[in-house]
Amino acid sequence: MTSQSSCPPPLKVPLLNPTSNGDCSVTLLPSPSDDESTITTTRTTIFFIVVGYTCDWVGKILTRILHVLCVRRQTKDSHARAKASNPVQVYMLLGQSNMLGMGHVNGDKDGTLEYAVHAKGLYRYLVSSDDDGDWATSNSVRNVRVMSSGSGGMRVYHNEFLTVRGDTIGPELGIGHCLEQFSSSSSSSTPIMLLKSCIGNRSLGWDLLPPGSPRYDFNRRTYAGYKDSPASWPAGDPKPNPASWYAGLQYDADIANAKSVLVELDKYYPDASSYEVAGFFWWQGDKDRYDPSYATMYERNLVALIKQLRSEFDAPRAKFVVATLGQTTLSAASGTEKPILDAMLAVDGNSGKYPEFAGNVAAVYSHPLSKGGSSNGHYNGNAETYMNIGEAMGRATVNLNDQAQCVDNKVIVANEMTKRPSTQDGLIPAMV
Repeated sequence: MTSQSSCPPPLKVPLLNPTSNGDCSVTLLPSPSDDESTITTTRTTIFFIVVGYTCDWVGKILTRILHVLCVRRQTKDSHARAKASNPVQVYMLLGQSNMLGMGHVNGDKDGTLEYAVHAKGLYRYLVSSDDDGDWATSNSVRNVRVMSSGSGGMRVYHNEFLTVRGDTIGPELGIGHCLEQFSSSSSSSTPIMLLKSCIGNRSLGWDLLPPGSPRYDFNRRTYAGYKDSPASWPAGDPKPNPASWYAGLQYDADIANAKSVLVELDKYYPDASSYEVAGFFWWQGDKDRYDPSYATMYERNLVALIKQLRSEFDAPRAKFVVATLGQTTLSAASGTEKPILDAMLAVDGNSGKYPEFAGNVAAVYSHPLSKGGSSNGHYNGNAETYMNIGEAMGRATVNLNDQAQCVDNKVIVANEMTKRPSTQDGLIPAMV
């Protein structure tokens, strides 16, 4: 073994964080604005340079590795900066715990994302095209997730270009893939942000009740309208003193959190200076099925939600896609699950019930896409359920945008996509 004293002087190693003129020999220290991947890579670079002192052949190998990393980083950053010069298309992901994401990532057994991708060959777009098999990272889709419980302080859980990170996933990977594929097929570059602002265990009839929702009576009880508290009281009685929570508190929190992200846009999408709220994704309904009044009023509340969100963000043309609960079937829906399913299908623009939603609201019937389990059990944490439903929601949005459909890593233009598919169980509709 060559001793430390016999090693030649350290090699000049190209560093990361390229400058604006493309030079890679810049300072090693990450800046406060760098994202987590930049800081991690910079730390790795420092380690490589220290190791490079030990002997000449190690230094040469590391020089080559760092050169490749630098080129990739330059290409990725310049691509993202070019896209960010256009207004960012913001899509908001709202709902409760299944929108939050409970699909397991890690493990060598059926049901995990790793098994689906590596053993079953599904969702191969998630893997880098390099031979290393690492998770791929989007060049244009930013993944942002924020959360708070009611009026509590907002926490940021994700703020990076879309990739597989962490132990669980929601529908965002499938959604983002379809949106990116459709964007890349167009003549202009489009930066996209998936902005997820939600928390689990919340009902539309109470926690997420949109502004303007009035009180109503059901089974001899009066139920709260927006900002009323408590949730209900005997019909005809004076309204009791308010509780600590009010109707719509979580709606207010989720929307305030989303707006706080957009106010500091370039903090969440580097170099971006403008945005447009292009759409909303809604996957929710589980908690409402535990209260007959909330289930009965679900359609009224969902219609109000769609209109309020568009007004809230001055986005009258923003698309809205809702996914049904995976365990609820068209042929056997019953109890409180039936009015929730019926409500979601009713707002679909193809139903004809709400003419103003034609061409801009779609419902995804998710039962054929689910791999088992139910919404309250997070579909047994099966990642394929979350991927399948995410892809279907993405396809529905692409269809609403330009009568095109994202299928199997390609975008296929279609003029007949507005036809309702068969509703027989087992068939996977692109959109219902």
